[in-house]
Amino acid sequence: MAWNEPGNGGKDPWGNRGNDGPPDLDEVVRNMQQKLGGLFGGGKGGSGGSNRSGQGKFGLGLIAVIAAIVWMLSGIYIVEAPERGVVLRFGQYATTTMPGPHWHLPYPIEKVEVINVEEIRTVEIGYRSTGVANTNSIPSESLMLTKDENIIDLKIAAQYRIQDAADYLFNVRNPDIILRQMMESAVRETVGRSNMDFVLTEGRSAIANSTEQLLQTMLDAHEAGLLVTSVNMQDVQPPEQVQAAFADVVKAREDEVRQINQAEAYSNDILPKARGRAFRIVQEAEAYKSQVVAKAEGDASRFTQVMSEYNKAPAITTERLYLDAMESVYSRSQKVMVDVENGGSNVLYLPLDRLRSSAGSSPSRLDLNEFNFPSSSGSSNSSSGSASQNDARSRGGR
Repeated sequence: MAWNEPGNGGKDPWGNRGNDGPPDLDEVVRNMQQKLGGLFGGGKGGSGGSNRSGQGKFGLGLIAVIAAIVWMLSGIYIVEAPERGVVLRFGQYATTTMPGPHWHLPYPIEKVEVINVEEIRTVEIGYRSTGVANTNSIPSESLMLTKDENIIDLKIAAQYRIQDAADYLFNVRNPDIILRQMMESAVRETVGRSNMDFVLTEGRSAIANSTEQLLQTMLDAHEAGLLVTSVNMQDVQPPEQVQAAFADVVKAREDEVRQINQAEAYSNDILPKARGRAFRIVQEAEAYKSQVVAKAEGDASRFTQVMSEYNKAPAITTERLYLDAMESVYSRSQKVMVDVENGGSNVLYLPLDRLRSSAGSSPSRLDLNEFNFPSSSGSSNSSSGSASQNDARSRGGR
């Protein structure tokens, strides 16, 4: 049955029956005020009013105590191991707390800024990392001028952490941004003091170390509260527009190094040999000098001794010298003459060993005339030689 059908008795679906209207909001508010007034000492006259006033004061005190306890407990905070707590009293630095539970005067008297001082942060110059292996180059940061007025494209990164939490918060505004600007300034200054070839080849580690030291000096001068842990050069190369020409230069430089190495290898091979030959020649000359000097000294000493003996016995010494001379002369002769007793002719002994060696080496050129076989003239020569030998023997006998 519909609510407005005849016989419904004037009832509607919202619960109004007959002359009943909606609840009076003013009456609801008054009822709540009366209840709260009774709780906090509101009410009117009589003993009932005094009782309600006492209950209200007790309730206010209890609420105040609870609120004070909650307010005091809100000052408890815990600092983790890698963190430091910086306590601010009315916005001014008060103290720095170490890891562990602590308490401070609650807000608005004091508040705490918790700073992670062990977190390693990174600043990148010349590029921005967008993924594991993806980077975006920033030419406005990466292009730098060297000492010899060449342009290079350099990408470098630095790792740092917070050294002093209070200095980090109060001494410098936006310290991370300031560090980036100082980093770029330090890199440009270091590159500006170096030649292009040095930066592109063996100077990478030197550039990174110099940049790290200069950056840390600048941060300490501003008391930024930051510590640079490492500086790493990611990439350095000539600008893209001149990379082809630079590749040719690098190839020419490599050829130069190769040629120099080959020349040095040849030099290292030939010089020791030349030094060895020179040393050997010097040693031979020294040996020859020593030999000649020794022989001359020996001859001089022998002559002096012979002279001394000659002065003592001239005839004997003269005879002895004659015999030595004849022995030396006949020892080089190829003829052997043997005297024959009782007026016989001299006997000639041929040097068969020389004949045999000459016949074995060149039979066609063997000439027996060189051995001076006896003839009419040769007999006289042989006789004279034999006479000379006999004379020498006779003198030696005497």
